[in-house]
Amino acid sequence: MTEQKQFVTLGVAESLFAVPVTRVQEILEPQPFARMPRAPMDFLGIIDVRGQSVPVIDLRLRLGMPAAEDTLDTRIIVLDVAIEETMRKVALRADRVFEVAELDGPLEPPTKIGSRWSTDCIAGVGRRNGAFVTVLDLDQLFSQDDVAAGDIAA
Repeated sequence: MTEQKQFVTLGVAESLFAVPVTRVQEILEPQPFARMPRAPMDFLGIIDVRGQSVPVIDLRLRLGMPAAEDTLDTRIIVLDVAIEETMRKVALRADRVFEVAELDGPLEPPTKIGSRWSTDCIAGVGRRNGAFVTVLDLDQLFSQDDVAAGDIAA
């Protein structure tokens, strides 16, 4: 597998994350979504993207961070993600989107600090302008059993 060169960098709380630019379909401003009954806490609902229903996941909650209200910088990133071996559209709500950029050097593997912390959803850690950037493994981020997106985005 060739290493990704360009990433969309985004902020969640005080952390800097990145996703491969090849997986990003579009970046939208916040919009109302249709809530689904009995959905997991991080599943906000569905939005219409060019006539297709797309599930929206709160990236803060998915990563175990506290919830936050939308701001002027909040964005919804529509992505292509492999869920159960099928490519599907899924959207992430992030606090802000910064830029499309190359990282400074190769990715390092995520740090292992014990069995209670899972790094499965982290493709690696890079740097951009001296700051650490956590590159998300989108397929792993959505492979968890509690993802309702797999059923809804079919």
